[in-house]
Amino acid sequence: QVKLVESGGGLVQAGGSLRLTCAASGRTFNRYTMGWFRQPPGKERGFVAAISWSGGSPDYADSVKGRFTISRDNAKNTVYLQMNSLKPEDTAVYWCAAELLGGDRSAALSWVSWGQGTQVTVSS
Repeated sequence: QVKLVESGGGLVQAGGSLRLTCAASGRTFNRYTMGWFRQPPGKERGFVAAISWSGGSPDYADSVKGRFTISRDNAKNTVYLQMNSLKPEDTAVYWCAAELLGGDRSAALSWVSWGQGTQVTVSS
């Protein structure tokens, strides 16, 4: 498994921006599809975004399309989630995921490796 460490979470006002960073260990990082998931208070973990090993074919949950951007830097073993126009409903713990096993990127069970999570709180 690859080790993942998220950072960049915090408290922000509605309309603001945050950039989450996921640093990965392992020499084969550039072979992995990478993803972001989130779990709002009292809800299940849900898909946010994913990106292929080459940086192409990004997928987004409908709720974040046009506001969030996933990107990666394979030279730095890092994947990012730029979050703009944040809303209170974006409040959640955000996790980075790697090693997609199945074809369904949006299913948490399809992913092998997870970070420890980072809290994002958006105030109204």
